[in-house]
Amino acid sequence: MVDNLVIVESPAKAKTIEKFLGKDYLVKSSFGHIRDLEKKEFGVDIENDFKPRYTISPDKKAVVSELKKLSKEAKTVWLASDEDREGEAIAWHLLEALNLDEDKTRRIVFHEITKTAIQEAIKNPRKIDKNLVNAQQARRILDRLVGFEVSPVLWKKVKPQLSAGRVQSVAVRLIVDREREVMNFTATSSYRVNALFMVDDENGKKVALKAELNKRFDNRDEAFKFLEKCKGANYLVDDIVKKPAKRSPAPPFTTSTLQQEASRKLGFSVAQTMSVAQRLYEAGKITYMRTDSVNLSSLAINTAKAKINDFFGEKYSKTRQFKTSSKGAQEAHEAIRPTYMENESVSGIKQEQRLYELIWKRSIASQMSDAQLEKTTVNIGISTSNEKFIASGEIVKFDGFLKVYFESTDDEDDKNNGDTLLPPIQKNDSLLLDSIVAAQRFSQRPPRYTEASLVKKLEEQGIGRPSTYAPIITTIQNRGYVVKEDRPGAEREFVTLTFLNDQIKEQIQKENFGYERSKLFPTDIGMVVNDFLVKNFDLIMDFNFTAKVEEQFDIIAEGKVKWENMLKDFYKPFHQQVEETLEISEKANGERILGTDPQTGKPVSVKIGRYGPLVQLGETGDSDNDNDEKPRFASLQPGMRLETITLEEALDLFKLPRDLGEYEDKKVSAAIGRFGPYIRHDNKFVSIGKDSSPFSITLDEAIELIEAKKEKDRKAVIKTFDEEPELRVLNGRWGPYISFNKKNYKIPKGTEAENLSLEDCRKIIEEGPAPKKGKRKKK
Repeated sequence: MVDNLVIVESPAKAKTIEKFLGKDYLVKSSFGHIRDLEKKEFGVDIENDFKPRYTISPDKKAVVSELKKLSKEAKTVWLASDEDREGEAIAWHLLEALNLDEDKTRRIVFHEITKTAIQEAIKNPRKIDKNLVNAQQARRILDRLVGFEVSPVLWKKVKPQLSAGRVQSVAVRLIVDREREVMNFTATSSYRVNALFMVDDENGKKVALKAELNKRFDNRDEAFKFLEKCKGANYLVDDIVKKPAKRSPAPPFTTSTLQQEASRKLGFSVAQTMSVAQRLYEAGKITYMRTDSVNLSSLAINTAKAKINDFFGEKYSKTRQFKTSSKGAQEAHEAIRPTYMENESVSGIKQEQRLYELIWKRSIASQMSDAQLEKTTVNIGISTSNEKFIASGEIVKFDGFLKVYFESTDDEDDKNNGDTLLPPIQKNDSLLLDSIVAAQRFSQRPPRYTEASLVKKLEEQGIGRPSTYAPIITTIQNRGYVVKEDRPGAEREFVTLTFLNDQIKEQIQKENFGYERSKLFPTDIGMVVNDFLVKNFDLIMDFNFTAKVEEQFDIIAEGKVKWENMLKDFYKPFHQQVEETLEISEKANGERILGTDPQTGKPVSVKIGRYGPLVQLGETGDSDNDNDEKPRFASLQPGMRLETITLEEALDLFKLPRDLGEYEDKKVSAAIGRFGPYIRHDNKFVSIGKDSSPFSITLDEAIELIEAKKEKDRKAVIKTFDEEPELRVLNGRWGPYISFNKKNYKIPKGTEAENLSLEDCRKIIEEGPAPKKGKRKKK
């Protein structure tokens, strides 16, 4: 019998806590949530004040059984799940499912797993906060109602097996809206003029001074006229302005800012950041990682101050306490920081070390002095024109926090390369011009979202909370509504006018633009579903409404509103919208008429089909005449989009299958199937790799692929039997095996496949087919 049973939600956390508690404490894990809403009839009794019906997850029954036994034997049960709403709900579910006696049950919370924090929590237990539980319950029930009611509408009106989520659908809308901004964007050009002057440095050596004209020209002719005016001009320093400036450190990390900065600096996905942070927290190396607070404890501030004084000196130290500005900040009471501020590094895998170092630097930098800068602006007059050239420079007079850390940004044009030191010049100095270049520059389209910038946008809009950002982004990708990928840019021409030795030279140059790295793109089905939801469910797709729902959860957590009333207010108009949509809305498949095929006169359109986006040539179901020709279909290829594909591109898809000629007296053709492009020869199929296209592959290239496939097939066949043609010994991905009557049979270890007789094979077949990979036979 054990005196004290401590229950946490993860084995790693249990292992760390065990080290700080004595032999009188047994620490066990619940492995996350042990109960969830039933799948049957929403798992919610709507008529009975939305009463939830919970059931123990099948994979948790053994865990619950063990915890029940141990809790009955223990004198005191300590529920030590995380301190946010999700953790409070886990503690409450344990109380309910294990039938715990409230008089001998204690709830303890801590935002860091250290000996001091655990012992302090044991000294100050509390009851389960039902308000926090109700806020989590309200979120879970509301999300269940939205998902279970809207998803069947999508099955009927758009495509089977689709799903919708309250917050996820709004996140997809952000990405779709941005994609349409990009698609509708038309770049405009202007001419940016830069001059290069040569001046003497302290040693009399010629150095370059770069300056930009204080005006941009709308077109080539205006830029050319300006350069014409520069012939024979003199250049004089009209004014030099020096201004002191300072740069202050960013606050310590919240969940959102950690996800953003880990993406920018380390290249981590949002889910990866949270996974690594979870491990660091459970190992007792950082404080709780789901928080929107930027506060630091007095102990952390004092430890940081001592570390800074020791490392860099007192002039680098400046104590700060940041204020939390996030709406409804409630997830925890302190920012993400190292549990021991004096430790600048930790042991562990590389990812953990890198993320910890980022957290340590940000936390330490937040308690360091401002960086002192000096900004210099030089105005250079032109004797033949009213315009001026401006040279700007910035130097760091005192680095302060920059010695440790500098925050990154999402600005793709941010070119902060540190100091820009100007050469020594004085007012009224005459400058020697080297050259002037007027280059055509283009306006930039709105940037697509990265995972980091989407998290920032969600936080700005008040959509979701720290614990939900990572699941939102993971879910919309898993559902196939959004993809994260790189996309190549394009090439364009631009004009440069170079003024050198009073001569103007014009050149047409080329540049690559628009390359996208790890950006979020909506898929065709994502856009179609989004448009359907925006049209028919304006309530749940409204950004302000979604933010207000989050605020209502916050109010429930404070005990100011009953969660049942909040759900009642939401459900009635929402359910009415569902019924109206089922009854009167039209089916949505994103269909777009591209035009008419000039050869057949038939209409050409694109839409979402059963297996994805496709092109249709001809019409469906317009005639009862069996002799009418049925429409033809072709799948869209990677890179093609419903909203942007042209008539010419669509018609090209019907040029397949393409006859390439004959090989070995058999026809060879190229086509595209459900699983991608392929070559067909002798009723056999050979995949075409990414380097080739079915529209351009030649007969010789196809023959190479056919022969390579034959060679591979020859190596795959180890043995055949004339008496039993269907029985073959083959070499597969996982080693040799027997194939017979479309079933595979595993060859026992130590058996030489080449030496197997027909009788040996039959004996192996009698034992039964090999189990499929990833599945185990039931005992």
